[in-house]
Amino acid sequence: MKKVLIVILLFFAAIVAIDKLLLPYYTEIGQQTVVPDVRNMTYAQASKALEKVGLKAMKSYNVRYLPNVSPDQVIDQVPAPSSVVKPGRNVYLVLNRKDKPNYPMPDLSGRTEHEARQALERIGMVISDVQTQAISEPDQDGRVLSQSVPPDVVLKSGSEVSFIVGKLEQEPTGTRRVIVPDVLGMSVDQARGVLIRSGLSLGKVSYERSMLLVPDTVIGQKPSANEMVQYGQSVDMTVAEAE
Repeated sequence: MKKVLIVILLFFAAIVAIDKLLLPYYTEIGQQTVVPDVRNMTYAQASKALEKVGLKAMKSYNVRYLPNVSPDQVIDQVPAPSSVVKPGRNVYLVLNRKDKPNYPMPDLSGRTEHEARQALERIGMVISDVQTQAISEPDQDGRVLSQSVPPDVVLKSGSEVSFIVGKLEQEPTGTRRVIVPDVLGMSVDQARGVLIRSGLSLGKVSYERSMLLVPDTVIGQKPSANEMVQYGQSVDMTVAEAE
């Protein structure tokens, strides 16, 4: 009789153990939960949202500082939203860096506006203004002429900088000015070609006798070389002739 009683007690003890210990364990193994989207929330808000579904929030920080983003704002999360995970799983919340890093100002001179913008955005600088300046050299068109902060000056990420880009402007024919080329020592035909290519024309040609100079050689010009004159203006020349 005692043996039967002992067997019955052991049986009920086994049932209690299964109910209290084993069943909850196996039930928990089969449980799953969906990760909510907590991006753009504050860390406190995101932590509460995860806690409601049985998940734990863990802080993580972005590789580089992002300007105009609060240090308490969730930028990203791992696992991603809508992932199916087990209860109690850690969810890593990516926040902006608190400390703004320092960077040397890059040399933007000669770069295109697009290249300059990319160089500044890579180090988190804020472009406050981009101005244009009229230029006459085609190779400067669309390229950076100057910048508000000199190269190699150390700035905190998020600092405001500006730069000036060249813009080629075609002046009206009546106001456009060109530089008079030097045609001394050329033949008349050579000088005429150089003047035409420079936007000028051949004016009055006078001759001067010379025993030393090659005939048909330009020995004088007016206006002089390197003067600024209106586009299309004529240039007078003095040419050597044999005696």
